[in-house]
Amino acid sequence: MIYTLTFSSEEVENFRLVFAADSSSTFLDLHKAILAAAKYSDDQMTSFFMCNDRWEKEQEVTLIEMGSNFEYDNMTMEETRLEDLLHEKGDRLIYIFDPMFERYFFGRLTDMKAGHTDGVKCTQKQGKAPKQLQTEQDFDAQMKKNGADLDMDNEFYGDSEFEEGDIDSEGFQDLSFDDGSMF
Repeated sequence: MIYTLTFSSEEVENFRLVFAADSSSTFLDLHKAILAAAKYSDDQMTSFFMCNDRWEKEQEVTLIEMGSNFEYDNMTMEETRLEDLLHEKGDRLIYIFDPMFERYFFGRLTDMKAGHTDGVKCTQKQGKAPKQLQTEQDFDAQMKKNGADLDMDNEFYGDSEFEEGDIDSEGFQDLSFDDGSMF
């Protein structure tokens, strides 16, 4: 089968990458094609996640083997073929390209047709990809642009209404942090 996979970003308007991929290609092949098309370096711990209809993460496909998750199998890009996880038109996935700030491309399997092609090729590129890595300053600027109040004055949630009498001390008298019994 030949898959058509389309990726976009919420960060950049009019950005889109379209790939033609043989269904027997691996997620590593797709990863390399995305990096080349977006002109990103290959020095990040990227991963793919299969998603449900509400874009909630499900099965992860990692660049290198990671600790296993009790809910899903440990799958690596090199060993996992596209056809192992992409089965029907409309299937969704995300590609995390900036793991520090968890920035990603949204992807969909937009077409499937009989036939074969060599590996994964970018067939269409529209717009400019977002910057690969974001700094804390970039993140703060983006949050302010989106209306977030970043001036927290070192207050924790609920700090202003905390009263010492609200804590029930019963059950805490046996705890000692001095003898190392907690760890």
